Amino acid sequence: MREKNIDSNYEVFTITDNEVGKRLDVVLSDVFSEHSRSYIKKLIDENFVFVNEKCQKAGYKVKYGDIVYIEFPVEETYSLEAQNIPLDIVYQDEDIAVINKAKGMVVHPAVGNTEGTLVNAILYHIKDLSGINGELRPGIVHRIDKDTTGLLVIAKNDMAHRSLSEQIKNKTCKRIYKALVHGAPPNSEGRVVTYIGRNPKDRKKMAVVEENEGRLAVTNYKVLKKYAHFSLVEFSLETGRTHQIRVHCKYLNIPIVGDFTYGAPKNKFGIEGQLLHACKLILQHPRTNEIMTFEAKLPNFFQDVIDKLEKTN
Repeated sequence: MREKNIDSNYEVFTITDNEVGKRLDVVLSDVFSEHSRSYIKKLIDENFVFVNEKCQKAGYKVKYGDIVYIEFPVEETYSLEAQNIPLDIVYQDEDIAVINKAKGMVVHPAVGNTEGTLVNAILYHIKDLSGINGELRPGIVHRIDKDTTGLLVIAKNDMAHRSLSEQIKNKTCKRIYKALVHGAPPNSEGRVVTYIGRNPKDRKKMAVVEENEGRLAVTNYKVLKKYAHFSLVEFSLETGRTHQIRVHCKYLNIPIVGDFTYGAPKNKFGIEGQLLHACKLILQHPRTNEIMTFEAKLPNFFQDVIDKLEKTN
């Protein structure tokens, strides 16, 4: 019987003789029988599990002496409240709602952020929401970071949620962003293909890693305008990994202005929090099959920076 460290949200153990050759998810399900196998697989897929300091797939056959690290994200019981928070609803019908998210708003509750989130706001403004993602993420099909602004779609019923999730999976739902970056990409347009996983030196961050340590991440980019020390760049996602555009910008050595987490230097505009905006969303309506395009102009604080650059360019 393994000794559990009850004061921590992670476990480290070594594979023994009777576990050799078994699938990683099976071993972890046996060890942590209080959790379902699907939950264990989710932790593996989201890179909360390391074998010998590397990410492995759920089907990895464990070897004698493998050192397995598994992190359990801290979970709390929340009492979600609908809050009358201003919300820019770009479009709404019986199936979907499209929101233009403001800077500084967390999409869904988590440890330390149980109020003031987008979920709290949509619970007040939108009464019917899909329950597929559970009580903490009602209607949430995809997310954008706290300081990223712009468009995301909300599902108001399970039919719409399944349809939108499938569109994102099949890459038929197009998500296009604009960012102001330091310097310029290597080419006027290009495609970045890497693997992204948790940064082994700081698990709160993501990083470009080896194939067996992360998940495939594909980002297309196009330079819209070059300035003296900055570039306005358009990005389109083929995959949706955590912090994908931000990590790929760091990888290209063009950190996003204000993104100190991923290597941005101090900027003359006094901006904190990345200048990254989800400007266009193209999707097929779940019920009518109509192709719908939504656009959101740059928020004022972002446009003000562009205006200053235009004057000095």
